Amino acid sequence: ELRKEIGKLVVQAAQSVNYCSAGTMEFIFDDQGRYYFMEMNTRIQVEHPVTELVTGLDLIKEQIRIAAGEKLGYTQDDIIFRGNAIECRINAECPETFFPSPGKLNTFHPPQGIGVRVDTAAYNEYVINPYYDSLLAKIVCWGRTREESINRMKRALEMTVVEGVKTTIPLHLKILDDEDFRAGRIETRFLERWIRNNGWRNSS
Repeated sequence: ELRKEIGKLVVQAAQSVNYCSAGTMEFIFDDQGRYYFMEMNTRIQVEHPVTELVTGLDLIKEQIRIAAGEKLGYTQDDIIFRGNAIECRINAECPETFFPSPGKLNTFHPPQGIGVRVDTAAYNEYVINPYYDSLLAKIVCWGRTREESINRMKRALEMTVVEGVKTTIPLHLKILDDEDFRAGRIETRFLERWIRNNGWRNSS
C-alpha cells in the first residue's frame, strides 16, 4: 500500500511538469515511518539494474522507445515484483581510504552464475584513467529473498578477480556480513557508523 501511495505521488509530480522519460524520485523515511521527498533525477539511474531484475523490464529499451515517440505498452498494474535484488558498485579505489586507484587491469575476471549480472566495459589490460569516474563494474544479484540475494552477492564478489588496481570489493564483503545490514537495519549514516565501529579506515 505504501508503495502504491508513493507511486501515485510520483506520477502526479511528473505529470505536473510534463516529464516524459525514464527518471527517479527519491524519498527518505524517518524513524516513525513518515516519508519526505528528497529529489528528482531526470535520467536513468546507475541502480536501474536492480529494478530490471525484480520486474523483468528493460528500462534502457523503454527510455529509447519513449524518446522515439512511442508509448508504453503496459501500466503500473501490469508490473509484478519478484524476489529481491542487490547491487554492488565496484570502484577502482582503495577500500580503506576511498582514494582513486588508477592503472592497468592485469587481470579482470568478473563473476558468472545464476542470478548474477555484471555491467562493465572493463577487460584485461584495460586502463583506468585517473581523470574520470572510478567505476569499474556493477555486480547485481537476484534472489528469492533478501538473504538469498546477499549470499549470492557474497559468492559473486569472492569469485571476482581484479589484479593491477585496488577495488572496493573487500569493503563490500565486510558489509555483507554485518548483522544490521543483513537485517535491513540501515539509515543514512550506516556507512559512517560502520567504519567508526569497525576501525576500517586506516590512519594514513
